[in-house]
Amino acid sequence: MVLLAALAGGAGGEAGKQVWAGLSALVRRPFQRTDGVPAVSSGEAELAALEQAPDPEHAGALSTALAVRAALDSQFRTGLQQWHEQARVVRTGDGEVTSTISGGTFHAPVLQGRDFSGISFPTASPPPHPASGTGTTASDD
Repeated sequence: MVLLAALAGGAGGEAGKQVWAGLSALVRRPFQRTDGVPAVSSGEAELAALEQAPDPEHAGALSTALAVRAALDSQFRTGLQQWHEQARVVRTGDGEVTSTISGGTFHAPVLQGRDFSGISFPTASPPPHPASGTGTTASDD
């Protein structure tokens, strides 16, 4: 539910928008249910409500509608599972970050944050360690 509310609220940047568009397209597909099944929501009304007010209550209603529809429509269930796999890669601000630096001496930038990928920072080589008493000395002979 947190993911649905976050995506509806615009979290995840461009990737989040694409994942939300994928869910919208999936929900708007015709409902393939068998005869004799009581009328249930396709999820469109809940999706629209969540778009208008991205909060946990509307996210819960959409989540329930998606689960019921997936239970009744095998094609939808397959599509929803595929969508969920795509949505898992979008970070929406939930989770936590723990940064620990210990031991050693550092001579380069240190980044602390979350979800870094595909970045690099060219740095100079670290300075040489000072000699520890094993250097040469000049003598007066």
